Amino acid sequence: MWKEGESEGLQTLGIVVVLCSLLKLLHFLGLIDISDNKVEDDLEMTTVCHRPEGLEQMEAQTNFTKRELQVLYRGFKNECPSGVVNEDTFKQIYAQFFPQGDASMYAHYLFNAFDSAHNGSVKFEDFVMALSILLRGSVREKLSWTFNLYDINKDGYINKEEMTDIVTAIYDMMGKYTYPVLRRDAPRQHVDAFFQKMDKNKDGVVTLDEFIMSCQEDENIMRSLQLFESVM
Repeated sequence: MWKEGESEGLQTLGIVVVLCSLLKLLHFLGLIDISDNKVEDDLEMTTVCHRPEGLEQMEAQTNFTKRELQVLYRGFKNECPSGVVNEDTFKQIYAQFFPQGDASMYAHYLFNAFDSAHNGSVKFEDFVMALSILLRGSVREKLSWTFNLYDINKDGYINKEEMTDIVTAIYDMMGKYTYPVLRRDAPRQHVDAFFQKMDKNKDGVVTLDEFIMSCQEDENIMRSLQLFESVM
């Protein structure tokens, strides 16, 4: 059994790690480091495999200004000159973040959350739409995005198998730095604690509304969401 206080922390570990590690990814790609340097009025275009949509369209679809989009694109282009990111790139990035663990499965799930078109690549527009939600969206929008990450088969519910896959991927990624010290049954106990808290009607699955309600009741999760509000 967990020591007193550990179970409550485990209930939120997955969501906090998702958000904090995503913050690392966005910083690595240059998407959350807005400088005061002067930028041109239009996107600087080079020969790339994919060219993003017009600034006006993206500005209308997101919560970013034209200037912010310009600088975000410059950072994205510097790290991803082809204009797209594939799953192997995600895995390479997270391997650098967590060298003591195996981040490949977590990177796979996170990539699928970004790849809204399910075509095996993530374009600048995909990143910007996600950033708009995570940095400037409402609490419900941010939690809905996180729910979509956990809902692996996209059926509108989180079941224990999906949650176990995500938690196991997080533990594998954290490696020896995982706290508390890993036991063989740690992912299962984490999932049991998650469902005890979030499955309000005890039907074996967690709906979006149940997920959002439970997260809003958790101070650790709400604080982790606030991390994104100050990066731009």
